[in-house]
Amino acid sequence: MEIKTISVTYQRKFNLGDYESVEVGCSLWGQIDPEEDAEGATQFLFEQAKESVKKAAMPLLKASQYQMNKYKQSAKQINNDNLENF
Repeated sequence: MEIKTISVTYQRKFNLGDYESVEVGCSLWGQIDPEEDAEGATQFLFEQAKESVKKAAMPLLKASQYQMNKYKQSAKQINNDNLENF
């Protein structure tokens, strides 16, 4: 079977607290030649879509007090785990 077009969709749902959430997604399509690596092209599109979602979500997450508190708590936990493993 010859693959001519590849489609990748990546989406994430983020909890903003106070019963609010936001879902950010990106769909990318790519045309490939028969001699191109379909798996490599799919991985490339996936990474591009993931980066696009991250860029779109960051301003929303930075504005969310819930997400900022969650990030601070996870950073503290990582530091505590590192100290315990020392």
